[in-house]
Amino acid sequence: MARHIDVGVGTIIVGTGAALLLLWIPLRERIGLGTVLNAILIGLFVDLTAPLLPDADALLPRVGLFAAGMVAIGVGSGFYIGSGLGPGPRDGLMTGLARLRIAGRDVTVGAARTFIEASVLVLGALLGGSVGAGTVAFMLGIGPLVQVFLPPLTMDRREHPAVAVEP
Repeated sequence: MARHIDVGVGTIIVGTGAALLLLWIPLRERIGLGTVLNAILIGLFVDLTAPLLPDADALLPRVGLFAAGMVAIGVGSGFYIGSGLGPGPRDGLMTGLARLRIAGRDVTVGAARTFIEASVLVLGALLGGSVGAGTVAFMLGIGPLVQVFLPPLTMDRREHPAVAVEP
């Protein structure tokens, strides 16, 4: 999208986050301080830090950085969603979907996040983005990682029914 309308990736992240909040309405998600900070700060920090990151040409360091980054996102998601200050735009869709029952079955946090990431992958590909091994690995891996880290990092499990952990 950034290439199509000639703006920074961070700006697209902020705009997409704002648009995703509209999808929260039928899911009855509530916006919190964490929601607003996530929607704004992620995009801002992407624009500020992307030019500072070195290019990694060797495959092994790239794989290591990717794996560490994905685990960090899983842990970070558990911390900030579990704090009860409001999930970010994409994570609010995840927690909202995880409270649904579809075809008589509960939707897990992992399945909800994987569905969202798969939707983003398809949309990105349709817009001309590249889909590589890392893109597919993230799509398949981040949902299960968030599902593992969210329950133990949630402060008040009664406020997060999507966590599905007995009090």
